[in-house]
Amino acid sequence: MSEIRPVPRYVRIIEDYFIERRWWQFVPIPLIVITLALHRGPYHGVFNGTAYALATVSLISGALMLVLPRLTNRWGIASLVVMCVSSGLLTIAIPQSLTLPLPYLVASVGARRYPMPDSAVLVGTAAVTVVATQFAGRPSPLSFVTVLAVLAALVLGAVARRNRAERVEQMEVALARAQTAREEHAKAAALAERTRIAREVHDVLAHSLSALSLNLQGARLMLAREGASEEAQEQVRRAQRLAAEGLAEARRAVAALREDPVPAARAIADLVTSARLETGTPTELTVEGQPHDLPGPVEAALYRTAQEALSNARKHAPGAPVKVLLTYGDGHTELTVTDHQGYRPADPVTAGYGLTGMRERAELIGGELTTGPTDDGWRVRLVVPA
Repeated sequence: MSEIRPVPRYVRIIEDYFIERRWWQFVPIPLIVITLALHRGPYHGVFNGTAYALATVSLISGALMLVLPRLTNRWGIASLVVMCVSSGLLTIAIPQSLTLPLPYLVASVGARRYPMPDSAVLVGTAAVTVVATQFAGRPSPLSFVTVLAVLAALVLGAVARRNRAERVEQMEVALARAQTAREEHAKAAALAERTRIAREVHDVLAHSLSALSLNLQGARLMLAREGASEEAQEQVRRAQRLAAEGLAEARRAVAALREDPVPAARAIADLVTSARLETGTPTELTVEGQPHDLPGPVEAALYRTAQEALSNARKHAPGAPVKVLLTYGDGHTELTVTDHQGYRPADPVTAGYGLTGMRERAELIGGELTTGPTDDGWRVRLVVPA
């Protein structure tokens, strides 16, 4: 199959600008030049010897039509009127003149392309010019009626084309509005469905997980009071932690469905509170700077990093105090999660999947993640642009 080549830009300009819009502006000058080139005299009536002056005025008017980018202003209308009158007088001076169609052209173009006051001026000038040329030639009543009928037919045809173009434009506007209305209706329906799903998640899943977390906390306290094994208590604590995490995720899902994203500071504060209640270990959050809205991917990276860092602290340093620092600076936001184990931990041989995922998430948003031991614990530090 042969490749379809795009139409060159200059071809599109010629087709759209000169052929479809302004083709009629190129008609007068050739007709006037050909008339002067073919006519050898004599000239008719009082215009004997002034034909070249009339032709010059017509040529100047035709040149102005080509020079002026738009002929809807008063200068453009005046240029068309002068060309119409001068070409009509040139027709009287040279009976075989090819400029006879120019008044008809001006009337048709005026009725088709110009607003009503300007259109009436152009059509009236063309009518007066046609009548004057007919009287100068002593016409018969039939020829007089014929030229007026031709002029009226051209004007009515131009008005019909104009009305059709306006109806087509109104139809296109109506179709565009209908399409916009359908899109808005579909969007509203989608938002209503998302709101319904968010309501169901909040009323059913979130409440169930909240009740489950409370029941697990009661069970853990009962097991501790009755002296149950540490393994059984750990299993209940783990179930309680999973329920709390599920409750936090359910709340984030509800906020996302309602298009009400939770700010990073508040989401991380919920994580810290949940971790402190679940484990009973001191877990503190400090926010420095003025919190502000961040892009969605940045908010998600901060939240997931804090979540993973707190989870690693519970896993590898149980009972150790954890401090979370969220700093809003100029052009960047920094999150630091540090656990204080009381000694310097050994460097891991290989990074786990959690650290790898945090680093990949940071790289996707142009951030920087550093992890490593401190003098008395482990630190996770994330710097993101914001």
